[in-house]
Amino acid sequence: MCHKDLYSTIDRTCLGDVKWQNFSIKYSQNLDKPAPWMRAQFDVWFRCPLETICNMLSNPDLTAQMDYRPYHEYDLKSGKCCFQDFMSGDWAWDQADIIANDHLECKGSTFVPIILGSDKTTISVATGQHDYYPLYLSIGNIHNNMCHAHCHGVSLITFLAIPKSKFCQQLFHVSLSCILSILKLYMTRPDHVHFGDHHYCQVVYGLGPYIADYEEQALLVCIFDLLDLWDEYGIVGDIIPFTNDFPRADIYSLLSLDILHQIIKGAFKDHLVEWVEKYLILKQCKKQVEKILDDIDRRIAAVAPFPGLRCFPEGHHFKQWTGDNSKALMKVYLLAIEGHVPQAVVCMFCAFLEFCYLVCKSVITESDLNLINDSLDRFHHYHEVFKTTGVVLTFSLPQQHSLKHYHDLIKLFGAPNGLCSSITESKHIKVVKKPYWHTSHFKALGQMLIINQ
Repeated sequence: MCHKDLYSTIDRTCLGDVKWQNFSIKYSQNLDKPAPWMRAQFDVWFRCPLETICNMLSNPDLTAQMDYRPYHEYDLKSGKCCFQDFMSGDWAWDQADIIANDHLECKGSTFVPIILGSDKTTISVATGQHDYYPLYLSIGNIHNNMCHAHCHGVSLITFLAIPKSKFCQQLFHVSLSCILSILKLYMTRPDHVHFGDHHYCQVVYGLGPYIADYEEQALLVCIFDLLDLWDEYGIVGDIIPFTNDFPRADIYSLLSLDILHQIIKGAFKDHLVEWVEKYLILKQCKKQVEKILDDIDRRIAAVAPFPGLRCFPEGHHFKQWTGDNSKALMKVYLLAIEGHVPQAVVCMFCAFLEFCYLVCKSVITESDLNLINDSLDRFHHYHEVFKTTGVVLTFSLPQQHSLKHYHDLIKLFGAPNGLCSSITESKHIKVVKKPYWHTSHFKALGQMLIINQ
């Protein structure tokens, strides 16, 4: 056998499950005085979402961890409804009713909600920063614990282009619409899919919640200044969300909860921890503030080792905050500040932590929903101390405003831990960062695509 036969055998070897494809997008409006980005061509690499979903449905490892129909679960003792995995929510139930009533040929089919999530990520190296924009796909039938375990329950389907202009808003929605267009036919008529139990079933697809942080949510719902877009960039501002191209889809009702960015990193780390320090600065002299902050760090560092608790040898003033850092600090921060702040602040943290632990439960009952509302009311009552003391002027903040919607969205989409951006962020490590370090770092995307196939 010569080397050519060997190479030919290698080339014929099937690599991965779903092959990468690409298309190019170019700006085509107002080219009288084109800026450099208007002449550029942007490449979008993607894998067929239909094949990706079929692979999930046919995966025998997921067969026992899927719900094949929407359901309502009730506690035998109390008779109250329980919300757990995605298909236990009211949204999937209502969608199944709409499909059965509007499309008679779909009656009896398995409803497959498509859950998307995107988040820019940066890889820092000595030569500079490299930005990537991955888009992930999962289906609502898979149980929440499997999404966190990443047993092929969440798949990378796209590397979106990142233009250095506000054309990115148009490019984002056009790209998503183009990538998902293959699913549109089977949103109103059934597709026949091979499942992991070796049976064929009829399925109907539908766009479900979109996992995103606040910046991504603003991009999804097209929040921008129309006049600035036209005057400064020559872009027509009436951008239509990608969901407009698909039946039964409205992006304004599909923005999901996000425990990581709304609660852990947002309300706790970016707001409450910062407000405590600002309060101390307003009420104490500089020397006393430093003394109090040192004592808070000393208390945090003195926490005894215990399962579930993390040690912070140098207190909470570390260089880079991560979601895990914030989550671990939440468990010990209340005891560290007690005695240094008014009792109202302590009560506020108690109410906030109670809210956090309730919404993080894997199974949330109607009784829990009442407790969530009660803890949120107490949080809003006690956090007024920061306004009366001049620490903040307003509580009109996106992360804190989102807390008001948890009660209703849990009833719609089930327990929030199945739709958290921590799922997509942890996926970055496997599909972006580790593959990048296995490349030559020169035009790395092409090499990363092969590694991820």
